[in-house]
This record gives sequence, C-alpha cells and structure tokens, in this order.
Amino acid sequence: MATVTLKGNAIKTSGELPKVGTKAPDFSLTANDLSTKKLSDFAGSKVVLNIFPSVDTGTCAQSVRQFNKEASEMKNTKVLCISHDLPFAHARFCGAEGLENVISLSDFKDGSFGKNYGLNITSGPLEALHSRCVIVLDEKGTVLYTEQVPEIVDEPNYEAALKAL
Repeated sequence: MATVTLKGNAIKTSGELPKVGTKAPDFSLTANDLSTKKLSDFAGSKVVLNIFPSVDTGTCAQSVRQFNKEASEMKNTKVLCISHDLPFAHARFCGAEGLENVISLSDFKDGSFGKNYGLNITSGPLEALHSRCVIVLDEKGTVLYTEQVPEIVDEPNYEAALKAL
C-alpha cells in the first residue's frame, strides 16, 4: 500500500506499482470502440501507461495532451491513457481536442487493471479511482520506469518517463 496526497491530504492506494525489471501484469481494458485491449496487443512496441483519475479534470486532461504531443515524435511507442472513465468520455475528450497519438482505455468494467497494478485509491474523495501514475514498458512488457505522482493534482514527470524509453 502506498500513500499519496490530494491537495495535501493523505490517501491510500491498494498496493505498490510493479517493480522496474519485472514483467508488467497483463490487462483487459476497454477501448473507445468498446473492443477489449490486452497488453499483448502492444507486444513489439514500447508502451507508456499514462494512468489518471479522470480525463474530466484539468491535470488529467493536460497529461493526455502532453503525451499526445510527445507521442507524435516517438518511434515504435504507444501511449495508453487509462482511467475508470467510460470509453465515451475518452472519445469525446480526444475528439474535441483533436488528439490522435494516444490510445484511450477504460478500466470501467471490473477495475482489475487498477487492482493488478496496485494503484487504486482506497480512501478519500477519489476512492475507487486510479492514482496518477506513469509506467514505461519495453517491447517485451518489462517495466523500465514507474512514477506514482505523490500529489494527485500535480502532473507527472514527462521528461523522466520519456527518457526511460
């Protein structure tokens, strides 16, 4: 269990992020077209998991915009933007913003992604949502980098995440 803050108030998460050097747990997430995507669907590409509470908040939206901008310049890399938001919310946001370089995925069906990655918030007003995290994987699904942002309203360290690629 990890502790992060929301506007300075301590909140708990369900576990710890996968360790650098380990295989990332597989997942089943829902894409905007309601299809199911698994980690194995991205084998052979480097993967950035941009994980956040909700695309309908300013910091979360900014992280999607920033990774969209950065993704257009990265070779053989997929950026997956993951939250509990319904796929319709992801599609609406990315469509309105013209964001085409990220892949939006939802953990709304059973929440197993957040549980398996140890990043579900278990206390406070955002309970059951994902904490803000970035996880970078190599082409074989090995964890290269993790960051659980200590203060949920802060943006992740984009530079460090991209450098890990």
